Amino acid sequence: MTTKTKIGVIGCGNISGIYLQADKVFEILDTVACADLVMERARAQAEKYHIPRACTVEELLADPNIEIVVNLTIPNAHYEVAMMAVEAGKSVHNEKPLTITREQGKALLAAAKAKGVRVGGAPDTFLGGGIQTCRKLIDDGWIGEPIGATAFMMCHGHESWHPAPEFYYKVGGGPMFDMGPYYLTALVNLIGPVKQVSGATRITFPTRTITSQPLHGTVVEVEVPTHVVGTLEFANGAVGTIITSFDVWAAELPRIEIYGTEGTLSVPDPNTFGGPVRVRRAGASEWSEIPLTHGYAENSRGIGVADMAYGLRSGRPHRANGELAYHVLDIMHAIHDAADAGRRVTLESTCERPAPLPMGLRKGLLDA
Repeated sequence: MTTKTKIGVIGCGNISGIYLQADKVFEILDTVACADLVMERARAQAEKYHIPRACTVEELLADPNIEIVVNLTIPNAHYEVAMMAVEAGKSVHNEKPLTITREQGKALLAAAKAKGVRVGGAPDTFLGGGIQTCRKLIDDGWIGEPIGATAFMMCHGHESWHPAPEFYYKVGGGPMFDMGPYYLTALVNLIGPVKQVSGATRITFPTRTITSQPLHGTVVEVEVPTHVVGTLEFANGAVGTIITSFDVWAAELPRIEIYGTEGTLSVPDPNTFGGPVRVRRAGASEWSEIPLTHGYAENSRGIGVADMAYGLRSGRPHRANGELAYHVLDIMHAIHDAADAGRRVTLESTCERPAPLPMGLRKGLLDA
């Protein structure tokens, strides 16, 4: 029987619920504590999800039994909290983006290496059945050599539904830093790292009025681009386009398509874990839906944490790792830098494509 890995969750906001249930899915995880700056929020989540202890951040980090900290704080706190976890000798899995700046990301990875602990980062949706099926199709040659890709995330922002949406329009937010990690992580997993980018950006609406509760009527000053277009030149020669926008009322574009020398692959929403996966090969008159080859097609957030736990036990690399998360961070900054400078920008980082998940895993396991 696999020895369970004790987990502590910091940040008990909107996204925390699914992570606090991860140990009900993944046998290797044991969530023993949760913390938040607002103790009432931590206590409420601990009671709701039957977590043994609600505590302060300092108390959680001082617990010698906790091996992995899941950092679900707001983006501006990702670096500070992650560094505290690393300095406490714990591995850490950050919500996206990994950090706000490249300098913070580099410092976090260096500190973790020095301490002998691991860094991981969301999204882990690429480990779901949908994108893992796409990965197998590409690796097995179903569409030949990938030559191009498109990715589109088009919406009108989050102020109509999110209870505290202001940070989406401040430094560290915007559509690229909020949703871009899902799309870019999927693309790097499917095609490989990016070597150069170009970009163009704009702010269409200089203010946003919150229409959700409890901040209905609050006017937010927009500080970051809300319509971001990037061209991606991959290390393997493929060329891609990505658009992320909070300025669009409606669109009928695909989420992600991968174009190959022998066909086209339609990739499901990278903010989900399932399908559909569709292929149209050269000479075919219509699309074919492909049955999923892998499990975890339901909402499986926390799968990246479980994969890190397996890596800690066996010594193998974990898939949603810090190098991948940093490369995605670098791509996002480079697109904005290219837009500001009006020129192509060469990426300073790279990473390995994460290993695909094995097929045929029993639910609750990630290693055969």
